[in-house]
This record gives sequence, C-alpha cells and structure tokens, in this order.
Amino acid sequence: MSHGQHVHQRRLRPEDAHKLERPERARWLPPDELLDRVGIRAGMVVADVGAGTGYFALPIARRVGEGGRVVAIDASPEMLELLRAKLDGTSLPVELVHGEAERTGVADACADVVLLVNVWHEVDDRVAAAGEARRMLRSGGRLVVVDWRDDVSGPPGPPADHRLGMGAVETELRGWGWDVQAAEHVGEFSYLIIASAS
Repeated sequence: MSHGQHVHQRRLRPEDAHKLERPERARWLPPDELLDRVGIRAGMVVADVGAGTGYFALPIARRVGEGGRVVAIDASPEMLELLRAKLDGTSLPVELVHGEAERTGVADACADVVLLVNVWHEVDDRVAAAGEARRMLRSGGRLVVVDWRDDVSGPPGPPADHRLGMGAVETELRGWGWDVQAAEHVGEFSYLIIASAS
C-alpha cells in the first residue's frame, strides 16, 4: 500500500461529508461544550485544521465575532466548497485555506488556538503536524486535539485500529516539548487534549 492510499483510507472522503452533518453528532460532541472547555471567546483567531463542512468553524466564528477570525483549513477542496456554500450570505469571519495538517500554508504566529477535531488519527507525520501547530501559534497560544477514544467501541468513528488513545497522544506531545494542560473525556466518544508550546 502506498503512502497516498494509506492516508486516503483513514481520511473522511468528500462523498461521506453527509456523515459530518448527522443530527446525532451534536449529542456525541456538542460544539458549545467543547468551545466552553477550550475557552473560545470574542476576538480570538482560531485555526480549525481539518475543518470539513464547518461543524466547529461556524460556531467558533459566531463566538469570536467580527474582532476575531476562523482560519478553516482542509485538505479537501470539495469540503471547503461545502463550507463556502454555508458561508454565502453571512458575515461570519471565516477564511478558507486548502492545506494539510503538516503544511497549512498560513502565516507564522497567526492563531491563538490551533484546533484539530477527529484529525490527529488521520495524520501520517504527527511530528510535522505538531511542529506546524507550534509555528502557527502566537505566544501563549494553545494546541487543542480532540479525537476518538480507543476505550469506547464504535460506531461512530473510525475502526479501532485507526484510533490513537488519549494517553498515547499526551505522551507524544510531551515528548515533543509540549506542556499538556488538560487531558480528559469530552462528549460521548471523544477526548480532549489542551497543550501549550513550552
């Protein structure tokens, strides 16, 4: 199996975008619960890496308001087009960027929070992705990783062998010089890690 095929198998395909819109997703992982826990507030700039169709980007944009901004980054042009359609006719402060977690293409020190929801397990080069997050963060900024628990069987979510447990991700980040401030369960099937560059 080639590198490209491996990534494709783990990443949500554009034709499966409807899965991001399921009403039950709000029960599994309520956006407001997560955004409260992370402390998203007016005026912040949040980089939403793997933004998909905007499940988090849109509520974040409403929270940060006109003084803030959401940089919605996705590797799929199709996902970005679906999000662009949702933004039509709104004044929400969302910038769409085609990029990968390892190479976003955005400016240095541009974000207060770098958020990756259900993306970390899809990333082949997590060292590069963590380095890219560090590059994007302003002084005092935080990396937020939300992903599928490996101690709760699905569906929903990816197969068990694609999941990375909370402890493993926490250990990785600490090993790469991050200060992990929180590691806890959130919603019904997910965990949340908040870390700052130390």
